[in-house]
Amino acid sequence: MLAVWMILAGALTAGTLVFGRPVSNNVSIPGTDAQRAHDLMRDGFGPGYDPGGTFQIILYSKDGPLITAERKRAVERAMVEIREVPHVVQVDTPYRVGGISRSLMIGVITVRLSGQDPAKLAETSARLSAAAEPVRQIGLEAVAADNGTPADKEIKTGSSEIIGVLCALLVLLLAFGTLVAALVPVFTAIISLGVGLGVIGLLGHLVDVPKQASVMASMIGLGVGIDYALFLLSRYRKLLAEGVPVQESVRRTAAGAGGAVLFAGGTVVIALSALMLGGFPLLRTLGWVTGISVVCAVLTSLTLVPALLGILGHRINALRIPFVGPRRRAARPAAHSAASGWAGLGTWVARRPWRVLAVAVAVLGALAAPALGLKLGPTDDGYADRGQDARRAYELMQTGFGPGSNGPLIVVGELDAKVAAGDPPAPVVERVQDRLADVPGVAHVTPAKVNTSGRSVLLQVVPEYAPSDPRAGDVVRAVRALEVPGVRLHVGGEVAGMADASDRIAERTPAVIGVVVLLSALLLLLAFRAPIVAIKAALMNLVSLGAAFGALAIVFSYGLGSGLVGLDPPVSAQGSYLTTLFFSVPIDSYVPLMLFAVLFGLSMDYEVFLLTSVRQAYLRSGDNRRAVAEGLGATGRVITSAALIMVVVFVAFIAYPDPLVKVFGVGLAVAIAVDATIIRGLLVPATMVLLGRLNWWCPAWLDRILPDLSIAGHADDDEEEEPVPPGQVKSLVTTGQS
Repeated sequence: MLAVWMILAGALTAGTLVFGRPVSNNVSIPGTDAQRAHDLMRDGFGPGYDPGGTFQIILYSKDGPLITAERKRAVERAMVEIREVPHVVQVDTPYRVGGISRSLMIGVITVRLSGQDPAKLAETSARLSAAAEPVRQIGLEAVAADNGTPADKEIKTGSSEIIGVLCALLVLLLAFGTLVAALVPVFTAIISLGVGLGVIGLLGHLVDVPKQASVMASMIGLGVGIDYALFLLSRYRKLLAEGVPVQESVRRTAAGAGGAVLFAGGTVVIALSALMLGGFPLLRTLGWVTGISVVCAVLTSLTLVPALLGILGHRINALRIPFVGPRRRAARPAAHSAASGWAGLGTWVARRPWRVLAVAVAVLGALAAPALGLKLGPTDDGYADRGQDARRAYELMQTGFGPGSNGPLIVVGELDAKVAAGDPPAPVVERVQDRLADVPGVAHVTPAKVNTSGRSVLLQVVPEYAPSDPRAGDVVRAVRALEVPGVRLHVGGEVAGMADASDRIAERTPAVIGVVVLLSALLLLLAFRAPIVAIKAALMNLVSLGAAFGALAIVFSYGLGSGLVGLDPPVSAQGSYLTTLFFSVPIDSYVPLMLFAVLFGLSMDYEVFLLTSVRQAYLRSGDNRRAVAEGLGATGRVITSAALIMVVVFVAFIAYPDPLVKVFGVGLAVAIAVDATIIRGLLVPATMVLLGRLNWWCPAWLDRILPDLSIAGHADDDEEEEPVPPGQVKSLVTTGQS
């Protein structure tokens, strides 16, 4: 089994190196007005008018105008070299109307391409930037900027993954106290991540896979891969400490903790699969692609981890780390677990459930309250890292042509047959241009361009506001509300596309939430055969989501610490030292729904492991209060270690400069921390004590129709035989007894 997984990981990784990892910038939203505008522009105006096929070279002269003879000659030479770049069909000079700023120090070379590989936008941008070398040789600045969508921006997280693995290894060393035990979950997660990313990379040859897919798969796959292996390893070491033989310990580990891992992973996959109902292709793809990494984590946990345990045997406790934990921790009798800190907490909660419930609800309510101020909107390149070309190009365009130049609206009008029959430019086309110029918030309208068939007219509308400004969306709605006889207007571009995506997601969000909660509760019902526990657990996970969204609102919407997570304020927000630490950052509209699905599934993981332990304790004793205390005592330390690993992995990704990665890192880290402490340590035990025997009540008719998939076992299953002492085994073998 070890050889199979290593060969599979190596082969898939080699395959991606040989054949590449194609990605797609296709963020189309079928049925929206923005998509209709893009289709009309691409089909009606020929090559070079694809929304993702336009690049700009921003020129800047800091010590004089661009119109001097020497500088004009350098610009002309650069344009000649740009025309030689493959797929370039048109190059517009900066010495045109609207191509040079009023100061004459900033200009824009617009490049249109056709037939380029969408997966190689970064390479194309680099070639275009290199072709502008003649202007750099005379001291001008030339920065390449594409007009793509946020999905086009390449996200690389290699350093974040390394930091996350190292931090997780440190936590595992503190938890287990031995190097061998700490390395098993890390090794398993790396193999799982290699297989998952290999599958995702090769799938790019068959389906559209966005660039965000790799970062989401890395974050979630790495976290759950280590966590699932940690749960199995903890159970195995406990059985070894009780004197159970190696092979029997592996069997019991796979049968008990393995079943919990299977159901926990199933809840994550279900939650991610529900994103297919979001109505946003990018969101749907991110959901099932991330689900691949979770499936790989579950499969390696159920097969590779038992294989490693069988190979290592008692050597799992080898290479003990000095001064880390009690030296005899692994050999501590199971009976002493009741005296642990978590068991003591469980007993303390069981004695005062109402007070604990009230305090927990109050704290969680305070954490979730800021979520009411969560501000959604597109995140433009003004929030990118200062060292990136995209940020520099954004700032030059804003300085030279106004903030709206970074997010122009693409307006395409469908002309009636009678209007199209007139001689262009028809009066209706001029009327459209005049009406657009009169829309509040419009700074500039480019001259209209009528296609060869005379059936469509194309204009570019530059708002007065930056793409991330909510008022830019108001301009989109105002333009769409225009009624010009003889023409039907459609509005596209980045701002319009994100506005349509936001509307579509808002419309589908209730359905996604309902499906996730319902299916997760159904899975828990199959696992524990207890409808009240299933419903309560599904609803309880929504509480941790509130805390996560509250944290996102505090950091990004209210700006109380956006600079502390490494974001640079845009030019408009720069000023004093405090403004570099506290400034508002919009959150893309699809992020909260994606976070909901991921967090709901991850929160259910800890619920499954805690409920499994409580259920087993209840089957042994029949005492609900005692079962809650024992269950919390048996799993509290493991769940805390697993949650800490998740948190350090997600926090490591916050170090990456991309705002999208930071938002996911903050939201995931806060939610997991709250879920593993306040919710699993206080709220869940308190509610279970108050419900008493109702926790495990199941109507007779429901019990008859449910399949027997219980992962907590039955009362008889938990009565394990006492291990036979080694000396007695030798005596039995010597006398020939079986």
